[in-house]
Amino acid sequence: MRTNKSHKEFKNKTQPLFKGEKDITSSSVTTQKLHKLLARAGLGSRREMENLIAKGQVTINQKVAGIADRASSIDVVRIRKRIIHLNFGKELPRVLLYHKPEGEIVSHNDPRNRPSVFDNLPKIRTSKWVSIGRLDFNTSGLLIFTTDGSLANRLMHPRYEVEREYAVRIVGILSESQIKLLTTGIELEDGLAKFISLLDQGGMGSNHWYHVILKEGRNREIRRMFEAIGITISRLIRVRFGIIKLPPRLRRGKSIELNKEETEHILSSYPDN
Repeated sequence: MRTNKSHKEFKNKTQPLFKGEKDITSSSVTTQKLHKLLARAGLGSRREMENLIAKGQVTINQKVAGIADRASSIDVVRIRKRIIHLNFGKELPRVLLYHKPEGEIVSHNDPRNRPSVFDNLPKIRTSKWVSIGRLDFNTSGLLIFTTDGSLANRLMHPRYEVEREYAVRIVGILSESQIKLLTTGIELEDGLAKFISLLDQGGMGSNHWYHVILKEGRNREIRRMFEAIGITISRLIRVRFGIIKLPPRLRRGKSIELNKEETEHILSSYPDN
């Protein structure tokens, strides 16, 4: 004999488990890796998000999340008590270009209280600016910021080999043997380093300019390479990062935000595989 369940009993079976959750009526909901979603929300890099998850500070539907967990648009994700609004690709991230002058650090905190590049960036409430790479205190030029930690990871990680181009000013002219060393490899304390391109750009008086390209961003790498051959750099400017060039109109200490078409071009050039 068939038993009929009451409407009230059926309704209780389909109620969301937690306040704020959507009613789950399908098992075919698309999910994505949790650490990627958190990075895309502008909360930090993928590695930072993985560390946050590993520390037990992230929950999915009130359950402590694990490193391998995935989430969907119907899940309630929290960092501590804060509900996180995840981006499943419907909204474009923000991308900002900044012309860093010498004498600024790329950090939020500095024990010496030196000026920070973040002091000059537009303020945002729902996320934070993630720096794509760094420039040392005495280096100027192109810095890129985004609200998408996943995009930042794709542009910075060594396995993607994104080119960085710099204008280098020295006193004097490099010899053929010095150029050969710089382009075939110099052993530094953290491994072999070399330029994939080194072009003479001429100069006036005792100053001479070169443009160099490398596919990594180790700490003070260019300066250390020149120091290894007995040359001190008097000026160092980053003029390109990947497909993004330092705009000639962008003055030092100023920033410009990319428009929709420019942002989409960058995302398509560096896809999230």
